[in-house]
Amino acid sequence: MTDTDILIIGSGMGGASLAAGLAPSGLRILILERGEYLVDQPAARDPAAIFGRGHFRPTETWLTPEGDRFNPGNYAYVGGNSKFYGAVMMRYRAADFAPIHHLGGMTPGWPFDYATLAPWYARAEALYHVRGNCALDPTEPHHDAPYPFPPIPHEPAIADLARRLQAIGLHPAPLPLAVDLDRWLARAATPWDAFPDTTGGKLDAETAALAQALRHPNVRLETGVTVQRLVTEGDQISAVITDRGRFCAARVVLAAGAVMTAAILLRSADERHPTGLANRSDQLGRNFMNHNASAVLALSGRRNRSIYQKTLQINDWYLGDGQGGAPLGNVQLLGRVSAPILAAQTGMPGPLARLIASHAIDFYAMSEDLPNPESRVRVRGDDIVLDWRRSNWAAHLALVGKLKTALKRAGFPIVLSKAFDRRTPSHQCGTARMGNDPATSVTDSYGRCHDHPNLWICDASLLPTSAAVNPSLTIAALALRQADRIASEAA
Repeated sequence: MTDTDILIIGSGMGGASLAAGLAPSGLRILILERGEYLVDQPAARDPAAIFGRGHFRPTETWLTPEGDRFNPGNYAYVGGNSKFYGAVMMRYRAADFAPIHHLGGMTPGWPFDYATLAPWYARAEALYHVRGNCALDPTEPHHDAPYPFPPIPHEPAIADLARRLQAIGLHPAPLPLAVDLDRWLARAATPWDAFPDTTGGKLDAETAALAQALRHPNVRLETGVTVQRLVTEGDQISAVITDRGRFCAARVVLAAGAVMTAAILLRSADERHPTGLANRSDQLGRNFMNHNASAVLALSGRRNRSIYQKTLQINDWYLGDGQGGAPLGNVQLLGRVSAPILAAQTGMPGPLARLIASHAIDFYAMSEDLPNPESRVRVRGDDIVLDWRRSNWAAHLALVGKLKTALKRAGFPIVLSKAFDRRTPSHQCGTARMGNDPATSVTDSYGRCHDHPNLWICDASLLPTSAAVNPSLTIAALALRQADRIASEAA
């Protein structure tokens, strides 16, 4: 006997988007989320609380292979990590779906091409009210229709930056964003990245997709439920074991995130599956990727009075270095790095942090991390062990170097940079990659596990490659594609 037709584990970008896509089908859908709703509070607008005291940062720790504990910064709330994301909703470039030669090696490509996913990209952009302009970025793949909404206008300092970049031959373009800016700024003029969405100003997994799904009476959400393991009967998933009891469903969907999804399957090992469920290929937990990323601050004598500056991107080096070389990556603006944020992140004195922050424009440089079977997630008792083997670092250093040179040419005499470390979850993905061959992949191209016909995965675990763009839109598009597949099978 089943409790529901479809049980979704996790309410982040994958799980919430899947629920939104499935809700009109009438199928009974139950979503289990280990976190609770993120409520509005003064700390949500306090940079010292967020960046200094780590008010919202979870207490969970993982292990390095050497046994050292670290806090990974993965959030457990309704809506998952998207409650703190930058709301950048970019499509993978068309070339990202094919094998590509990088400075650090070769990517394997995807089991389908860009055109296959393009219709679901469009549906995801509509679901998340994405604002953008697909005509100005030379790397933007084909869209059958414009973005649902026009781009967020640049503030004066960013408009001046765009003109300076164009003058040196670059092609700055609007950053596609899922944001209700008026709603965000109505509460307080706060920065953006890593600030929690407690007002609905970010169109995140909760405020966009989950809210839409829960309008349907056939969709239920239970919070504060931690999934411990899955149980099999034959090749079927027969039950989900949690700290709140046992749940049964005709179909089970893991959407807990690239690390937690792999950990749940590894912890579900049994006599028939000694290395974990869905692991006939021995690829479960492998190929973990986490973008190579750096913050870059460009300083000049001009004051930056922007409140919301995250509106611009540069992809001139995305497909190559501009001189026929290997791909380097994407550059986009960060939300304002205010003086309290800068002081908390660097330890510099307040007066110096205020001087730098008031004259800086803040960038995020991002390069592709390549899949490596030795870069992986394991479990050791109750602990998660993350062995991240950073790759393609030479490409990232080259990207940061190109950006610094360009910014100096554009009139910013001082340019500072700092790489993000493993404590920053910079778009974790891989660990249960999709593919057509069960010997080399965990799921098929729709996210159904090769080994268990009623088990699906719907999160960043599926991504065969990380590309060099924010993954949220791709996760949402894959989820909507999966929703159509499940609904058609269940009809």
